[in-house]
Amino acid sequence: MSAVIIIPARYASTRFPAKPLSTFRGADGVQRTLIEHTWRAGMAVSGVEAVYVATDDDRIVQACKSFGAQVVMTSPECRNGTERCAQALTAMAEQHKIIVNLQGDAPLTPPWFLEELVAALRNNPDFDAATPVLKCDDPTLLRLLNDRKHGRVGGTTAVFDGSQRALYFSKEVLPFGLGQTFHHVGVYAYRPAALAAYLSWPEGNLEKSEGLEQLRFLENGHKMLCVRVDACGKEFWEVNNPEDIPIIEKMLGVKDE
Repeated sequence: MSAVIIIPARYASTRFPAKPLSTFRGADGVQRTLIEHTWRAGMAVSGVEAVYVATDDDRIVQACKSFGAQVVMTSPECRNGTERCAQALTAMAEQHKIIVNLQGDAPLTPPWFLEELVAALRNNPDFDAATPVLKCDDPTLLRLLNDRKHGRVGGTTAVFDGSQRALYFSKEVLPFGLGQTFHHVGVYAYRPAALAAYLSWPEGNLEKSEGLEQLRFLENGHKMLCVRVDACGKEFWEVNNPEDIPIIEKMLGVKDE
């Protein structure tokens, strides 16, 4: 079963305009764009055929070409990363059994998250899509709660049943009581048929309310597998707001100058 990684990236963003081209230092101290950091994370994944960036903006295209990434142009009408991945897939000559959506704001995603995600979807034919979830440690939980306290739309939490079938995703910190909170990792693996069908479904009320693209699968009765992953001591966070940049640098071990 061949797999390909697609990194959707758009220039326009209400919360963080030009986010893919924002820059920060990596563990080696070198300043790079967010999209390059994320592409490098994708290139570290084993067992995939290729890594593409899907965008509708020439500025992102030029930035990607400067560091050697393959780019697929998509429509500016795409409302989210899943739609952008679906469009990108139609433009590719190659046929792939699994398509991985590595969100362009998740440069700290360890390669084994994606490798385990692809393996889980291969081994669970009853599911149309899969996504990783990470049990929150205390610092992550505090960051989630702090974002909500200050009115910021930050990380996403996931709720799933005993068979790991997704029940709900939210920008709120769920479940109430905080006994078992799982941080949703912004990565997806889809089967081609489900990804193609996604474009034909209307944007659902829950998807609109939460601003979470994966809820469209649930609202249309499709099963999404939540794959529990282990960070193995590494910290994980996404770039949702400008305030996240120094957090990411600190996690990468960048020293203050």
